[in-house]
Amino acid sequence: MTGTPLYTWDDLQYFLAVARTGQLSTAARHLRSSHATVARRIERLEYALKVKLFERNPRGYVLTSIGRRLVETAETIERAANELQSEIGGEAGTQRGSVRLSALEGFGNFFLMPRLPDFLKAYPNITLELVTIQQIMSLARREADITIVLEPPKIGLYVSELLGDYDLAIFASKAYLEAAGPIKSREDIPDHPFIGYIEDMIFSPSLDYLSEIHPRLRANFQSSSIHAQLSAVRSGFGLSVLPFFMTRLYPDLVQVLPEIHLRRSLWVMCHRDIEAVPRVRLVVDFLKETVRSNRELLMR
Repeated sequence: MTGTPLYTWDDLQYFLAVARTGQLSTAARHLRSSHATVARRIERLEYALKVKLFERNPRGYVLTSIGRRLVETAETIERAANELQSEIGGEAGTQRGSVRLSALEGFGNFFLMPRLPDFLKAYPNITLELVTIQQIMSLARREADITIVLEPPKIGLYVSELLGDYDLAIFASKAYLEAAGPIKSREDIPDHPFIGYIEDMIFSPSLDYLSEIHPRLRANFQSSSIHAQLSAVRSGFGLSVLPFFMTRLYPDLVQVLPEIHLRRSLWVMCHRDIEAVPRVRLVVDFLKETVRSNRELLMR
């Protein structure tokens, strides 16, 4: 006697990973599996259910109407499984998988990176991927699970939470100021070489701050990388706007005109359909607590 083909909770986990990422390779990375295994699991689940869950196209896997309905059911099962797992074994020991975090280059490298080992020690079975390239990673295309941004989106299926504020000011190297002489007022600033972002590559309005310093201010040296801007200031090229969480690390930098400072906000975002995934929630909560407990390093 031939019975109905069976599927397991593991098959649903593979299904959710593909549904959330739209790509077999990305889903395989999240699951620490192989492209072939993910494809085989999806085929097995479709065979067991006798339905087509995805449309295959050159850009990836797109949910069918039945597939979208199954996502809701599978996520309900996922939440129940995670709750049971936590009750039995404890959060730190049982949470597994990878989380890709996209952060602003300066914040990711200079503030966040030195503090991430604390998270990895607490949750050794979670693989954390930190992306700090000069662009905003797309949550919709599943390029990242969590992203830290300067402005939350006004539309889209995203969940945003305020992390906190940070301050910036104008800095120069001690050597530059000794050679160039004192800067006494805001009107003196355009007379000095200035370092900033490449104008047509500024990916967030909050990074376009030169006009807030002086309406005539233009950057003589421009880079898409705040790390390169920092290096240019330290080499004595001129002045630049830098965040305090970076400049506190370099005693050779001096704040110019302390009465001038800027304030920006940091937001943490994830797609609504993974907000309740425990390992994602753990990372978000860690970020919030890390910013809260180190507020004095972010402010002037």
